[in-house]
Amino acid sequence: MVQQQRARVRGNKFSISIAVLLLGAMLLLQACGNQAGNTASGEEQAGGVPSVLNYGYIGVNELNLPRAAEGWGLHKGIIQAELKKHGITEVKLSGFPNGPDLSESLISGRLDIGSLGDTPAILARSSGAKTRLITQASTDNIGYLIGRKDLKDKKELQGKTIAIQKGSFMHRYVVGLLKKEGITDYKLIHMLRPDGEAALARGEVDAMTNNGVYALKLIEEGFSHLDDATKHPELYGSNATVVSEEYLKKFPDFPKVWNEAREKALEDLKKHPEEYYQFIADIQKTTPELAKKTAPIEWIKDEPFTDPGIELLEGTKNFLVEEKLAENDFDIKEWILK
Repeated sequence: MVQQQRARVRGNKFSISIAVLLLGAMLLLQACGNQAGNTASGEEQAGGVPSVLNYGYIGVNELNLPRAAEGWGLHKGIIQAELKKHGITEVKLSGFPNGPDLSESLISGRLDIGSLGDTPAILARSSGAKTRLITQASTDNIGYLIGRKDLKDKKELQGKTIAIQKGSFMHRYVVGLLKKEGITDYKLIHMLRPDGEAALARGEVDAMTNNGVYALKLIEEGFSHLDDATKHPELYGSNATVVSEEYLKKFPDFPKVWNEAREKALEDLKKHPEEYYQFIADIQKTTPELAKKTAPIEWIKDEPFTDPGIELLEGTKNFLVEEKLAENDFDIKEWILK
């Protein structure tokens, strides 16, 4: 009798074990089926291309849009329409106050692509960021050196304090300028533009770097226009559009697709110049007249790269390495992905 009971128990345990194994197999098959379905209709489509593109740009604004051809193309839906042909159904935009912050998000994987100044893009690459340069959209970024109202000459900055946006193209401009002028005793402190403008107005700093309509506004208010990069073309900045290498693994043809979409946006922009300048004015809360002065359409390049632009990149990179602002040297031409 005892032996029969033990046999029944063993039989029951065996049946339970078989049932558990069958249930596990069914759940595994169901999970595989769900995973396959998610891949086809969720985040990745069109042969592995992610359906969402995370794009960062410089210049936080209420419209949440960049400037130039990229901004116009996104504003009009031209770029979205082109990307949709390749399975990208959404472009998530993120504005940043400066290039180093954008680079950090790109390195961490929160962004797939970013448009920023050449200096922060180069600095990030020199520190090991896995990025590729796919477009140099402009080569005419002009840095300004604006001083207190009582300063009359940049030579007076010996021993003074200057507010900069650390790691920006304006940082590179002012360091290069002071070196050319033989000014060696000075202090640079990092401040974002609004903080720097407030500190200059209170007399807490002696000068600051600035650009575009913001620099012109300070000059109109009576602050001293000590210098700008138009007097030193080798200190111009340029715009760099970089893509993470991780994203390029998923979408190797992205540079071609992006640049073709950008080209279509630029063609449309040129047909509507007055509307474009109003668009820029709305972004920067200024007037179309000032937008024409500080962001003329002629500055927007219709090719991803030009020989003078690459030469400017080389000069910027070499300067940053020589001044030990960049961690490591690297080959610009190997960084470029045409």
